[in-house]
Amino acid sequence: MPSHASTGPALPTCAPRSRGLLAARAIITLLMTALLSGCGYNSIQQKDEAVAAAWSQVINVYQRRADLVPNLVATVRGYASHEQQVLTQVTEARSRVGSINVNADDPASLAQFQAAQGELQSAIGRLLVVTENYPQLKADQNFLQLQAQLEGTENRITVERQRYIQAVQDYNTFIRQFPTNLTAMVFGHDAKPNFTVHNEQQIQTAPKVDFGQPAAPQQMPAPLPQQQLPQQQPAPQLPAPANG
Repeated sequence: MPSHASTGPALPTCAPRSRGLLAARAIITLLMTALLSGCGYNSIQQKDEAVAAAWSQVINVYQRRADLVPNLVATVRGYASHEQQVLTQVTEARSRVGSINVNADDPASLAQFQAAQGELQSAIGRLLVVTENYPQLKADQNFLQLQAQLEGTENRITVERQRYIQAVQDYNTFIRQFPTNLTAMVFGHDAKPNFTVHNEQQIQTAPKVDFGQPAAPQQMPAPLPQQQLPQQQPAPQLPAPANG
C-alpha cells in the first residue's frame, strides 16, 4: 500500500508580524522626529553650531593680534632698546594669553581668558604711547605696516566679539523659552557664559590705533586784553598877557 505522509497543522508564518513591527517602528520614529522638531531640538542644534562658529572666529582674530606682538616688540626695540620695562610687559602679557587653554562653556575660564586679552591690549597701548617719543621709529616702513595690520586686527576683534555675544544671547534666549526649555533640559543643553560687556558703546567701537600722527600741541590760552588807561586831556593854554 502506498505510504501517505502525515500532514500536521500548518505553522504560522512570521513575515506579517515582522512587517508590522517595522511599520510600528517607522511610525514611532516619525512621531519622535516631529515631536522633537516641534519642541525646538533641531533649532537648538543649529544655534549651538552658530555659537561654535562665532567662537572660532573670535579665537582666530585674537591669535592674529598675538602673532603681531613679536614683530612689534622687535621693531620698537631696534629704536628704543632702553624702554625695556614696557617691552617686557607686552611680552609677558602675550605669554599669559598663550598659556590659557580656554573653555568657552566654563564661566571662570572665559573670564580668565577675557582678562588676559584685556591685559595684552593695555600693554600694547602703553607701548604705542612710548613710540611717540621716537620720530625715526614712527617713520620706519615695517612699523607703518604693523600699524595698519594692528589697527585692522583690532577692528576685527571688535566685530567678531560682538557677533559672538549676539550668537550666545540668541542661543540662551531660545533655550529658556517654553517648550524649548523642556527639550534643552532633557538633552542637557545649558545656558552658555558670555563676554562681560561693561560698556556696550565701547565694545562696538574699536580702539583707535594711531601712532603715525604726532600728538596735537596743546593750545595756550589767549592772553587777556590789557586794560587801557584813560587818555590824559591836554592842559588848557593860558591867554597871553596884554602889553601895557
